[in-house]
Amino acid sequence: MASASSKTLTDFFQPASKRLKPSITPICKVSTSQSHNDSDDAASAPNNGSPHSSILNVEQKSRVEYNKSLAKSKRNLKICTEKVSNCKGGGGYVKLEELLVEGTWLEALPGEFQKPYAQNLCKFVEREIYSGTDTIYPPLHLIFNALNSTPFDRVKAVILGQDPYHGPGQAMGLSFSVPNGVKVPSSLVNIFKELKQDLGCSVPSHGNLEKWAVQGILLLNAVLTVRKHQANSHAKKGWEQFTDAVIKTISQKKEGVVFLLWGNSAQEKSRLIDATKHHILKAAHPSGLSANRGFFGCRHFSRTNQLLEQMGIPPIDWQL
Repeated sequence: MASASSKTLTDFFQPASKRLKPSITPICKVSTSQSHNDSDDAASAPNNGSPHSSILNVEQKSRVEYNKSLAKSKRNLKICTEKVSNCKGGGGYVKLEELLVEGTWLEALPGEFQKPYAQNLCKFVEREIYSGTDTIYPPLHLIFNALNSTPFDRVKAVILGQDPYHGPGQAMGLSFSVPNGVKVPSSLVNIFKELKQDLGCSVPSHGNLEKWAVQGILLLNAVLTVRKHQANSHAKKGWEQFTDAVIKTISQKKEGVVFLLWGNSAQEKSRLIDATKHHILKAAHPSGLSANRGFFGCRHFSRTNQLLEQMGIPPIDWQL
């Protein structure tokens, strides 16, 4: 749990030798094949109570939890896809609020869609979608992908973005993420560069961050929809109020969540976060314009894992 003091992030992490654990498992430095082999060995070897077997058992448990979360994420995606498909086939339309299907978020945000701002937002987005005048991103079934992929009870870190990518095929409802086969945007290229420098992660050939979302990283944009080729076209329509409610709910109902706030827009959200209960990491935005002004070298990925391990929470495997 975070300290109750009002110290800045710099104060919190300096000097690192006093505040952080002396040794942290550098997850990205362990090859995937070796990890699989170790898990297989653990499954066949007796538990003799040695530290090594305990560590392997923890890895096995993490793998089981990951597979459960992945299955739940895929189930939620299937539900949304079928809702959209059935409505299109029947000549009707699916209401926006019906596409948030993850039960833990519905419980955490009771009555949010009944508030006047949310009703106006839903009407606006539905008009945009069904008027047929402009293409809206991400695809309808992926608008709430961040929440449907990362259940409320699984959130252990949050990476905030601004609004979805507005190019064809890019947006998938997860901040900074693009589907397999889509060119990796420059900001995400810089994120991968920092990951390699920080944790030794190899640079992936794709920009799909679903693996992070399933592990408990909420990849949340402040605005969840956008018109084709029109950045910020759905800003100030109510999405900010909705995603602010998501952030405030995490702050109020959870403890020890690590918030990664990159750039001024994301850092403005720190006012919604109780710093006595949570950890706030700030850096420049990873875009090509600002990455050299404080994103490179921020080491937010290793710091996130250090904080999680200090709280007894399994760290993130950042390798894609």
